[in-house]
Amino acid sequence: MRLWLSLLFFLLARSVLAQTEDAPVELTGTLAKARAASAIIIAYRESSVPFSYLSARSEPIGYSIELCRKLAEAIGDAVGRELAIQWTPVTSETRIEAIVSGRADLECGSTTNNLERQKQVAFSPVIFVAGTKLLVKRGSPIRSYRNLAGKTVVVTAGTTNEQAMQEIARRFKIDFRLVTSKDHAQSYAQVESGKADAFATDDVLLYGLVAQHKSQKQYQVVGEFLSYDPYGIMFRKGDAQLAELVKRAFNDLAEDGEIERQYKRWFLQRLPAPPGETGQSLDLPMSPQLETLIRAMAARPE
Repeated sequence: MRLWLSLLFFLLARSVLAQTEDAPVELTGTLAKARAASAIIIAYRESSVPFSYLSARSEPIGYSIELCRKLAEAIGDAVGRELAIQWTPVTSETRIEAIVSGRADLECGSTTNNLERQKQVAFSPVIFVAGTKLLVKRGSPIRSYRNLAGKTVVVTAGTTNEQAMQEIARRFKIDFRLVTSKDHAQSYAQVESGKADAFATDDVLLYGLVAQHKSQKQYQVVGEFLSYDPYGIMFRKGDAQLAELVKRAFNDLAEDGEIERQYKRWFLQRLPAPPGETGQSLDLPMSPQLETLIRAMAARPE
C-alpha cells in the first residue's frame, strides 16, 4: 500500500512539474505592454551624431539607433510577434522623463550611465565610453579649461557635461560664464555665432558635429578629459523581465560581432549627413576600454 501511494505521489509530482515547465511565462512590464500594442516606442535624439540623429530624409539613424533596432527584434522574439517601432524625439532634459513616464520604452541616444540616473532608470551594458572636452574656433586662445577665465562656455541642458563644468569652476576657482542650450546643434551654433567661446560636451559628440558641418576646418576639439561618461540604452527601472532580456540580447550582439560591425559602420566610415550638411568619417578607432567591455560582454559573465 505504501509503495503504491509513493508511486502515485511521484506520478502526480511529475505531472505538475511538466505542466509548470510547459506553461508560458506571464509577461510583465514593458514586454506585456509591447505585446499588447504590437509596438515598441523608441526615444531618439535629433543631433547626437553619430549615435542618434536625423538623416537627410528626417529619419532616426546612428550607432545607438541600430543597436536599438536589434534590441527591438529581440523583444519581438520574446513576446512572440513582430513589433512596429514608434519613434519619439527627446532632448537631454526630457529623455529621462520619457522613460520614467512610459512615454518611451527605450531611449537610444548618447546617455551617460551614472549613479544619480540609476536612481530613476535602468541601463543596458556599456555601448561607448566618452568624456567631456571643449570645442573652440581655430585660433582661439583656449587650449584647456585653464584658459576659460572670463569666457562664455555653452553646454547642453540636462547633460553630465553641465555638472562637470560646474565642478571645474568650483574646484579650480575659474570664473567663466556657463550658459545652456536645448540640444547639441544649438550649442554648436552658439560657438558658430560667437555668442559662446567654447562648447563643452562629450568628445565624440564634438567630433561628430564637426564632421557634419561644411565649416568643419574652422573648429577644433581641445583640452584634457574633464569627465568619464559610459553610454548605455535607457529603459524603465524595476522591470526584471526587460532587464534580463536586454542583458542577454547584448551578450548575443557582442558574441556575434554585431556591436563591432556597427561601430565600424558609424565611427570608421563616411557618415550619412543630416539635412543641409556634408558627411565625413570620424575615423575614430574603438578605444581599448570599449574593446575590453565588449569582450567581457561576449563572455556572458554570470
